[in-house]
Formats: sequence, structure tokens, C-alpha cells
Amino acid sequence: MLRRNALPIVLFAVLAVAPVAAVLLGEPHLLGVLTRVVIFALAALSLDLILGQGGLVSFGHAAFMGLGAYTAAILASHGVHDALVQLPAALFVCTLFALATGAICLRTEGVYFIMITLAFAQMAYFFTTSLSAYGGDDGLSLAARTTLLGAPILDAASGLYAVSFSLLLGAYLLTRTVAVSRFGRVLRGIRQNRTRMEAIGFAPVRFQLAAYVLAGCLAGLSGVLLANQVGFVSPSLLSWQRSGELIVMVVLGGLGSLHGAVMGAALYILLEDVLAEVSQHWRIVFGPLLVLVALFARQGIAGLIERRREP
Repeated sequence: MLRRNALPIVLFAVLAVAPVAAVLLGEPHLLGVLTRVVIFALAALSLDLILGQGGLVSFGHAAFMGLGAYTAAILASHGVHDALVQLPAALFVCTLFALATGAICLRTEGVYFIMITLAFAQMAYFFTTSLSAYGGDDGLSLAARTTLLGAPILDAASGLYAVSFSLLLGAYLLTRTVAVSRFGRVLRGIRQNRTRMEAIGFAPVRFQLAAYVLAGCLAGLSGVLLANQVGFVSPSLLSWQRSGELIVMVVLGGLGSLHGAVMGAALYILLEDVLAEVSQHWRIVFGPLLVLVALFARQGIAGLIERRREP
């Protein structure tokens, strides 16, 4: 069992000690990059729950990140900074959005599901652009970082990283538990043969909707953290390009493995940071890398590493 879980254990151990290395190296910028890695890993992990386990290709998953970020920013603009209010409010908004859109999207499959999730995400995008009281197209600056019972736990960069990492670890353990449970097995069964699962008495939409809501809530949580790190929210957080980036992170790391989504997010953010230092047209280099991964590592980076470890 320890051997089977060696890769995720090493991965989270590296993420736990990486900030210490950044401090010892005197690189505060690196701590900011690592925090961004952890936040996007949480969003990618949530997407992998429905994409890797359930086979639901959502092209609007970034909408949940944006809704979580906007909820935190809007509450902060009204003087509500406490996490005990902001987090439940963000989860409530994301749950409502997931229930309303999921109940419709999950009546379709394949490319139609992709198009409808994209359509709902674009509706949320244009809704935020119309919020003139909260910046509209120009976005909204975060009035103050989230506190916990008045304690500024996120003000220091190390504190923000510690909270983000703890939430990522908790989300990984939660999604891993869900994936190996009866619920997760039914979800994978629906992905492989929906008709057969219906024939033996399962209601596919009910299981898929529950997974869709859970994934949306976790993505909303990452949005709250992202708003705190950047100190600014804008409609671009909900854009289809952002959803595409999340899909790339999941595929890059390894679809369906959960820890692969974390690895994919880390690789994507680190490559983005390094290549952007070289040129603003960094995607010209990044594109061919994705092509190579698609051709030679179809199970992503995680699958490639695990195959090399096999005797």
C-alpha cells in the first residue's frame, strides 16, 4: 500500500517543505509561485473528480473559481472579512450554481455537455462584467485579506501558503476517499457504460450531480484563496480560457489519478513562470510540450513516472 501511494506521498512532502527551501534561498518570489501552484492544484483536483472519475468534460469549471473569488471580494468590500462568513457564502453560491446548471447540463452527454457548460460559464462571465457597482469589466480590488475570528492569518505569504496547502491536502484526502468509495465506483461505472448502470438500478444523474456540486464547491474554495493571493478579482477568472487551462493541467498530470492533477498544475504554473521570463510568447514553446505529452505520455506525467517505477 505504501509503495502504491509513494508518488502522492512524495508529491505532498515536496509541497510541504518547498516553502522552507524558498526562504533559505532568499527567494520570496518563489513562495508566491508555490502558493499559486497549490491554489490551482486545488481547482485542477476538483475538475479531475468529475473529468477523470466521471468522464464529464466541463468547459466551464473556471466559473466556480470566479464565483468563489467574487463572493469573497464583494463581502470584503462591505466590510465582511471573516472566513467563517466568506467561506460558507462562497460554498453556498457555488452549490446553487452547480445545482442549477448541473441539473440541465447532465441531461446531455459528450460534446453537448461541453457546449452547455461553456454556455453557462459565459453567462456567469457576462454577469460579472455587468456588476458595475463592483467594478464591472475593470474588476474589483480586495478591500482586505480574509481573517479568522479577527486574526490576519492570510496576511503573511507563509500563512497564505500554509492555509492553501492544508486545504489542498484535505481536498485530496476527501476526493481520494470519494473515488475509492461505492459512490466513486458507481461514478466510474457510469463513465464506462451509462446504459448498463441504469439497467442495474442506478440513477446516473443523481450521482453525477452530487460529484458536480462537490467539484464546484472545491473550485470555489480555490477562488477565495486566489482572490486573497492576487488581491484583485476580474471577469477573466471565469473565462473559457481559464477553464481550458484547468483541463490542460489535469491531462498534463494524468487523467483520473487525482494526484496527477496536482502534478499537472505544478508543472503548468512552473513552466509558465520560467518561460514567461524568457518571452511573452511563452505559449509557442509550451504548445509543443503539450503535443509531446499527448503523443508519448497519454496517462500524463503521473502515469509516465509510475510506469518507470514498475519492475
